[in-house]
Amino acid sequence: MEYVTAVPHPRSEAAAPSRSGRRSLAVALLCGALGAAVTLLATRQRWSEGTATVAGGAFPLTARGSDVTGVPAALAIVGLAALVAVFAVRRAGRVAVAALLALSGAGIVAAAFAGASDSSALDEEAARTTGDTSAAVTALSHTGWPYVAAAGGVLILLAGLLALRYGALWPAMSGRYERGSDRPRRKARPADPERPEEIWKALDRGEDPTGA
Repeated sequence: MEYVTAVPHPRSEAAAPSRSGRRSLAVALLCGALGAAVTLLATRQRWSEGTATVAGGAFPLTARGSDVTGVPAALAIVGLAALVAVFAVRRAGRVAVAALLALSGAGIVAAAFAGASDSSALDEEAARTTGDTSAAVTALSHTGWPYVAAAGGVLILLAGLLALRYGALWPAMSGRYERGSDRPRRKARPADPERPEEIWKALDRGEDPTGA
């Protein structure tokens, strides 16, 4: 009995990296854009709240994410810019930009977790509201928005890791223009000697009216 060994088709082998590149590109774009949007949204929400007590009574205070720390919002913008820049560079430049994208996500996660238990923003608000620099906040509590910002950072980190792993398979924005610049220029059509206006138009374009 003879056994026939199936030989993989060359086209199917070549198509596998292309499919992986397309899938990873779509996932990275989705994760990066969604992560930046989620992070920016979370930094505009209330992260902590408490009460400042003075002689006149108690004042409720709140602090948004941007009041606690400006790092997540700044890194979200950096990550979004790096996600776009990945397609403008190649080889070592793409690796460097992908690493910046991943580091932006990691920095957002770290800053968000640090801000989840921070009380300095409310203490500063209490001192500003009461006019007493020694005023402190009581009944301090925190919301879940810092963790939402951290989740956005995780998405940006994932986009950076995908760019590091599969970025070599992704297209570059400059490639189309480079291919276009390599096309041979069309040879000028000789001007009709019986039509002087064509001769003048050819000379204005810097062409030889004779077509030589």
